[in-house]
Amino acid sequence: MNLAPFIIVGACVVLFGSVIFILIKKTSGAKSIFKASQEAKNIREGAKEDAEKIRREASIEAKEKLLNLKADFERQTHDGRRKLNDMERRLMQKEENLERRFQGIERKEKEFSAKEQRLHSKEREITEEKNKYEELIRKEAEELERISGLTQEGAKNILMNKMEQEAKLEAVQAIRRIEEETKEKSQVLACEIMSQAIQHSAAEHVVATTVSVVDLPSDDMKGRIIGREGRNIRALEMATNVDIIVDDTPGAIILSSFDPIRRELARLAIEKLVIDGRIHPARIEEVVETVRAELEEKTKQEGESTVLELRVQNVHPELVKLLGKLKFRTSYGQNVLQHSKEVAYLATLMAKELGVDSNIALRAGLLHDIGKAVDKEIEGTHTELSVELTKKYGESEAVTQAIASHHRDIDFPSIEAVLVQAADTLSAARPGARRELLEAYVKRLEKLEGIANSYEGVSKSFALQAGREIRIIVESHKISDEKATVIAKEIAQKIKDELDYPGQIKVTVIRETRAVEYAR
Repeated sequence: MNLAPFIIVGACVVLFGSVIFILIKKTSGAKSIFKASQEAKNIREGAKEDAEKIRREASIEAKEKLLNLKADFERQTHDGRRKLNDMERRLMQKEENLERRFQGIERKEKEFSAKEQRLHSKEREITEEKNKYEELIRKEAEELERISGLTQEGAKNILMNKMEQEAKLEAVQAIRRIEEETKEKSQVLACEIMSQAIQHSAAEHVVATTVSVVDLPSDDMKGRIIGREGRNIRALEMATNVDIIVDDTPGAIILSSFDPIRRELARLAIEKLVIDGRIHPARIEEVVETVRAELEEKTKQEGESTVLELRVQNVHPELVKLLGKLKFRTSYGQNVLQHSKEVAYLATLMAKELGVDSNIALRAGLLHDIGKAVDKEIEGTHTELSVELTKKYGESEAVTQAIASHHRDIDFPSIEAVLVQAADTLSAARPGARRELLEAYVKRLEKLEGIANSYEGVSKSFALQAGREIRIIVESHKISDEKATVIAKEIAQKIKDELDYPGQIKVTVIRETRAVEYAR
């Protein structure tokens, strides 16, 4: 079968269809282009209308802004012109005021010039008058010198000496009157305060000695204490450093030592050995060591009980131990711990009466003799050691200064220090509180009278009341009443500087004038 005709027809159909499709596409594209051009034209016309509208609005707005700016400029210009006018007016007023002031100043300057001229003329007149008067005074002075026979300097010296003597006499009289008034008032007040303090403190005083007595159950015990060939008593003396005296005293032996702690150690050791019954050198050494440890603990407890009794807080433990040692220390036979407690109590009571710090008075009074617990072991006075120990163990400056001045080694730094010194004197000066060696007592009285007799014009002197008062009789033709007052002060100061004494010493200077005639 021949297919060629069919293929040709198919190709013709396809070609025709393609031509028709192309013609249709061209027709639709032309329509789209026309439509787009119409829309673009419409858009251009709308944009022109909008632009014209915006231009008109911008023009109107610009005109309005221009009008507003113009109005603001005119208003500001008007305000500035008004301010300038005001400033110009004020400047003119100030200029007028300155002109008036300048005229016033010129007028016053002219007046001052006139016054100055008048003053210069017055000054010249005064100078001339002064010269005249000085010349007259010089001539009068020369005439007086010629008549009296004295120069001006000599007369001036005589007058000055006379005035100086009168001033001294008046000063002495005034001082004596003030001192008498002050003494009357202060003595009454001081007596009241001290009497109240003493009434509240009724401590017992027992003078301690340098020996202790140990009671024994029987005289046979003496032989056991001595031991074979004295070995036991030698062992006791070597272990305790105490002299043991075994004499004919029934039922007792005597321990002799200047150290109370050693005597107490020996006494307790012997009592323990007597109770135990075993007395030989080895046992003696063992018992002495045991008693020594017990005594140290007892010393510590004694210090603690003292602190608790006086209610003293925050005391360093080492100071507490040293306080306990003071129980076994004496001063002129007076127990130092008892003395320290009494000083603390008296100083505290007086401080409360006067309204000062009672805590400082309490601590300083309790610790003022703490150096006596170590003064045999360390070099220095007990006052210096007390100050050093209290500083070392944290006591305040006020307490250490009060301790340093309780024997007047330094000036009193506070009222509390004065109270501690007064309490120390009260405690030591009570009857029976202390004993003094006869030799030292006699030397003190001789020294006291020697100080008084060393002054010119002293006739006799007498130490009275166990050296607590000295009465001095002066020669009336050599010593005046005022000079007697001065001598009393000087002697009291010299006694204070050169003598050590408990309490106070009263100095009484007696001056009398006697008129004697005989009827014949």
